Amino acid sequence: MISFQLNGEDQQVDVDSAKPILWVLREDLKQIGTKFGCGAGLCGACTIHLDGSAIRSCVTPIQVAEGKNITTVEGLKDELGAKIKEGWNEMQVGQCGYCQTGQIMTLHSILTRSPDISASDACQQMNNICRCGTYSRMRKAITTIIDQT
Repeated sequence: MISFQLNGEDQQVDVDSAKPILWVLREDLKQIGTKFGCGAGLCGACTIHLDGSAIRSCVTPIQVAEGKNITTVEGLKDELGAKIKEGWNEMQVGQCGYCQTGQIMTLHSILTRSPDISASDACQQMNNICRCGTYSRMRKAITTIIDQT
């Protein structure tokens, strides 16, 4: 049995300890906001926070979460999360939208770690892939969010 918090609520799962967190979230806990992209930790569609740090959940085994806090986009309810989601909507960042939860989780981690970061530096630290190529809208959203923060 593996115990952790998910979006602030206690959870226990009885799964293989090597099962990736992504699949525990999606299959066992029915949290479908976190997406499967590449399965190799490269694209970032599966990005979540583990004790506040952005990680790729498709390559991280659930055993790593023992006693820790997982936050998914569904649990991103703080003021910064709301600003990011609002900025994403205002700039119509999502085209297909598939990668956007991972993008939002990555940006939230960057801005939490470095609240005084410049928009240019924040954009450079974004390392998720968007197959639709909405990077210019993301940059506009990031600039707007940072200017308002």
